[in-house]
Amino acid sequence: MKVTIKDVAKEAKVATSTVSRVLSNSEKISKDTKERVYEAIKKLNYKPNAIARSLANNKRHMLGVVLPSEAQDMISNHFFIEAMKGMSLYAQSMNYFITYAFSKEEKDEILYIEELCNSSLVDGICLLRAKEKDKTIEFLKEKKFPFVVIGRPEETENILWVDNDNFKSSFELNDKIIKRGKKKIVFIGGRPHWNVTKDRLNGYKMAHEVNGINFSKENILIGEDCCEETGYKLISNYLKKKNKFDAVFTTDDVLAIGVMKKLKEEKVEEVTVTGFNDIPLATYQTPTLSSVNIKAQELGYWAAKLLIDSLEGINNPNKHFIVDCEFIKRDSFY
Repeated sequence: MKVTIKDVAKEAKVATSTVSRVLSNSEKISKDTKERVYEAIKKLNYKPNAIARSLANNKRHMLGVVLPSEAQDMISNHFFIEAMKGMSLYAQSMNYFITYAFSKEEKDEILYIEELCNSSLVDGICLLRAKEKDKTIEFLKEKKFPFVVIGRPEETENILWVDNDNFKSSFELNDKIIKRGKKKIVFIGGRPHWNVTKDRLNGYKMAHEVNGINFSKENILIGEDCCEETGYKLISNYLKKKNKFDAVFTTDDVLAIGVMKKLKEEKVEEVTVTGFNDIPLATYQTPTLSSVNIKAQELGYWAAKLLIDSLEGINNPNKHFIVDCEFIKRDSFY
């Protein structure tokens, strides 16, 4: 027979309301009473109902995760699967649940978040990207609603965020490409307003500057979307100009896959192509795609940890966390 809160109250010789207050860690209950209730819980092996407990302490133990539109293609964009897996790992360890939602446009995202905040369905929100003049972040700040961002916000003061050092990773990879003898590197990115795109572009520029190599603005191509089709179109238009190049640095593997498809069609050989995210599809390309593993699962794990620890009042002096990257060299690194 399932043990109930009434059984615990009877065993501890207290009212059921007292047991509820003990479970919600009320300061109004004496230490002796708390110990008596905890002993009864242990003796009877009582498992508090998560929903009932959330009502008692005014917490839902629920996080809301808002996924951008490109996350809907989970097969090609593996980042979101890994990030969500990482968030779930920490959330489960702290008895939290996660609810997910897709947003097609920014206005839809804000409306959905506003609904979440007003409905009290979640204790905190996790965003999976950061961009310039981010209205979603501004809304949550004004609302004073707990949230964390995977990505570097423009203004980081009093904001919980997790990211890679995208400038450093980009700089180091472009430096490797240049030291391999490549002098004309095409930059291909998506989502020009996303901070991750800006950071990786600045790393690309700095690598050229440090190595004393001039780069042309014609070699910097940025599309509105971050998908295979965008990479294909950008390199297609570039090839029409008949410019010489010996490497293509992309800010995402799905862009790189589109680039490699077009280069193969045009029989352009021995051009170094690199990407970011190290998705499983990278190993199925011909040649296999060299990529930067950004450790998305760790990003998700630390995002959930920062947010949940804050909600639980766990003292953590860090408001952000940087996850190291790792370059995975494969056949496309000529």
